[in-house]
Amino acid sequence: MNVIFVEPSFPHNQREFVRGLQAAGANVIGIGERPAEYLSDELKHWLADYVQIGSVVHEPSLLEAVRKVQAAVWVDRLEATVEAHIMAAAAVREATGIPGTSTKTAYLCRDKPAMKEALRRAGIPCAQSTRATTAEDARDFAAATGYPLIVKPPAGAGASDTYRVGDAAALEQVIVESGLADGHAVAIEEFIEGHEGFIDTVTIDGKVGHEFITHYYPNVLEAMRKRWISPQMVATNRIGEPGYEEVRELTRKVIRVLDIGTSATHMEWFFGPKGLKFSEIGCRPPGVGQWDVYNAANEFDIYYEWASAIVHGRTHTAPSRKYSAGMIALRPERDGHISGYSGLDAIGRRYDDCIVAAHLPEPGTPTQPVEAGYMANAWMRVRHPDYDELRRILDEIGRTVKVHAS
Repeated sequence: MNVIFVEPSFPHNQREFVRGLQAAGANVIGIGERPAEYLSDELKHWLADYVQIGSVVHEPSLLEAVRKVQAAVWVDRLEATVEAHIMAAAAVREATGIPGTSTKTAYLCRDKPAMKEALRRAGIPCAQSTRATTAEDARDFAAATGYPLIVKPPAGAGASDTYRVGDAAALEQVIVESGLADGHAVAIEEFIEGHEGFIDTVTIDGKVGHEFITHYYPNVLEAMRKRWISPQMVATNRIGEPGYEEVRELTRKVIRVLDIGTSATHMEWFFGPKGLKFSEIGCRPPGVGQWDVYNAANEFDIYYEWASAIVHGRTHTAPSRKYSAGMIALRPERDGHISGYSGLDAIGRRYDDCIVAAHLPEPGTPTQPVEAGYMANAWMRVRHPDYDELRRILDEIGRTVKVHAS
């Protein structure tokens, strides 16, 4: 099988998808923005060929590169795993007759107002929402729905450029800050109270082959606004327990409604006083290295499992569910340059056998702002057979390890 993979070298874990495809028996042709000499020798070994273009999100350039490859070999699949690449890849698939995620599915998995409208029609519980293209649209929605509200880009990812709006005065401020006042559309929706998590799948012909559930502590919007918080994402090994049946079934309904075929998926959800509510879904893997957390928890290779789904139409190895595993972000006390750490030795002595990976930038490294994300500064990945004990360990790490900056 010949598989084109979009942007094989950046971000860094993109190379793992290439490795998985090559290990599953595919001839992998990379299309990316970096010169071939930029690629590592290992990545070059996994690639059968590589084509450089100016931008992988510029559809005409991507289309020209794919047709160039097709002129030389039959192309069975065209795969993209980064949110920003999904729409361009889908458009080029349809233009070249390559199987995979359609433009309709890609659009519905990226445009939040359209996504929720389609799912509400199918009876999927979602927050009330709309696309606002004028300030008056936003004011009308607020008058009909009430506060608080969430305002964000229609095709944004994570909590980037997301606002929680508590009253009319705050809405007027966000109308300006979000660009709505200048004609930029936004998604505006009812704020859903409750615990936030996500469920990730490897789906094959619309059927879930693998699935994993992760909890946020605290919810993302709070975590991305408060420097003192050391936020956690914790994947459970209790996914088979009755309490998760509803969210697992919800995922399957969403996959059916959006006509997702063979792909990774990443679906966010809330559970609170109004019950379980769908938040959003991406037709792609999760970010922030979460698949590496699943590998640590389950003693298998999810990149190979995804590749096996693409190449062979089946999964290869069942996850062990031996461990729960989580990631904790460790933020500097202020912006500037990292000057050192405290508490690492104590944590290392107690939990060295539980820590499976860590990123601790050297002193002198410039800090990144809180809104840059969970992996922007220091972080640790930790696992333990018992979910509750893992949560306790992560809390202790958050209290103990301090990242100093000056």
